[in-house]
Amino acid sequence: MDIISHGVWGSIGFGRKSRKSFWIAFFFGVAPDLFSFGIFTASTWLGLVSGPDWSAGPPDSNLIPQYVHALYDITHSLIVFLAAFILVWIVRKKPLYELGAWGLHILLDIPTHSARFFPTPFLWPISDFHIDGISWGNPLIFIPNVTLLAGFSFYFFFLKRRRKGRK
Repeated sequence: MDIISHGVWGSIGFGRKSRKSFWIAFFFGVAPDLFSFGIFTASTWLGLVSGPDWSAGPPDSNLIPQYVHALYDITHSLIVFLAAFILVWIVRKKPLYELGAWGLHILLDIPTHSARFFPTPFLWPISDFHIDGISWGNPLIFIPNVTLLAGFSFYFFFLKRRRKGRK
């Protein structure tokens, strides 16, 4: 799934308490991609490294640096997410619900990434098992995703707040 969709889904699912909660959940929704591909992408945009050609679709994954693969494994693992969630809960003495947007990111990626390019390693480091899903760029996934995001966003962030203002 694209990074913006992850942020919005995270905010809808875990960031509706306040504006601050929205942005914290949005951050955790985009964080797995930001901390894996984002570093490499920013480096290519700044001209620090050269990147593969994306114009014809996803490139051969061997053209992506190994550190991106390692970071992707870490940031897209439900095992790592659960450990981090529990650790934050212990340190804070209460859960940080907005962190759930990270877990939602992983759950959304499992069926929307094909085995051809960065399948979601949701059981890493225990197993390299993955699902060969339908790419999020496929209209079968992309169009319903955008439609549902627009509908839920309209409901939660406009209609529901407008009704609260009337009470």
